[in-house]
Amino acid sequence: MTEKTSRTPDDGVASRSGSAVGRDAPVILSNQPGSFAWGVLAKRHPALIQQVRDAFPYGRRQHDALDALLDEVINGVVEPLAPSEHDYAQWADWGREYVGRPWFDAPFLWAESYFYRRLLAAIEYFGTGPWQGVDPFAPFKRAELRGAAVDEELRALDALADAPADERATALLLASLWGNRADLGFRVTEGESAPGDVTDGLVVDESAVLWQLLPAGAGTAVAVVADNAGRELIPDLILIDHLLLHRYAERIVLHVKPCPYFVSDAMTADVVDCLRRLAEAPGEAGRIGGRLWDAMATGRLEVRAHPFFCAPLPYEEMPEDLRQEFAAVSLTILKGDLNYRRLVGDRMWDGTTPFAELTAYFPGAVAAVRTLKSDVIVGLEQKTLDALEQGGGAWRTSGTHALVQVRR
Repeated sequence: MTEKTSRTPDDGVASRSGSAVGRDAPVILSNQPGSFAWGVLAKRHPALIQQVRDAFPYGRRQHDALDALLDEVINGVVEPLAPSEHDYAQWADWGREYVGRPWFDAPFLWAESYFYRRLLAAIEYFGTGPWQGVDPFAPFKRAELRGAAVDEELRALDALADAPADERATALLLASLWGNRADLGFRVTEGESAPGDVTDGLVVDESAVLWQLLPAGAGTAVAVVADNAGRELIPDLILIDHLLLHRYAERIVLHVKPCPYFVSDAMTADVVDCLRRLAEAPGEAGRIGGRLWDAMATGRLEVRAHPFFCAPLPYEEMPEDLRQEFAAVSLTILKGDLNYRRLVGDRMWDGTTPFAELTAYFPGAVAAVRTLKSDVIVGLEQKTLDALEQGGGAWRTSGTHALVQVRR
């Protein structure tokens, strides 16, 4: 890859147009006990290590490596990858400011990303032995995909099949938005949250602008950057089918992760599993699955897995080839919380900081479709922010609120 290296916490967020919005917004760290970021490193990651250990009959070597990683994160300092790892030089570059320092003092985004890379190293995912390429999170993803909740959601499509196209479009966008709650990493230490009326929890709703950018029959191309597999990816695929069927887009590129990441993030294998789940279902779900299968064969739907999607960097530092891909489409839809953090910068922004200013660097129109599960939030009206703060509760991180934000 040719990405720029990661910035230090003191660097500003300067767009390619020369803007320096929010230079004083601090980078989110994990060193404040009780904070959301601290909880991820101190509680969620140890719980995840135990889940991975229990999910596979790993050998003594993997168990020892997982033990060492857990001790390092909680009690030690950041250690480099082994020089034998294929991406040792790249991570040495990205982590040169943080190696030798406590994990909790590194930027939260970097520490999370590096944790998953180290987890893959511990289980020898990139090695040459029998565990090469074995997704440590596959059992969790597949169990969710087989669950009764998915059956119920797929049956609900039958009632929606005859709805007018615009009503169906709105319903499917909301399903994709709230499907972002289906995050296995989020549920390692949290109970599954569930909002009431799906429109009540929307803190920003610019979906009308999204649809304006996708006029039916315009022959446009759209990029969708996926977040989670399973119960989130299925409604994403159903929305993609609707966009293709009603010619909101002539071609869609679905971007996924090239390797296991953040527990439930979607890879190509997860797309295949979801397509099979749809195609084998009765009724409207099966018809959708069949259409998507055909769309893959004809090139109207393409899956790509750029290595940058597993980098600990903001989208502002995307490599030129990915920049050109996003510039060539009419709209890029970024799903989920991690994509949002990378889009606007993982900083403690004032909630009213304009979304359009922070995304001015992005090469084309961009839409963020996200359930709130981290501290980062921008683009709120002051009255909305005041009401949320006065209401109490962990509204930024509980998954009970969501947004659709668009920059033309």
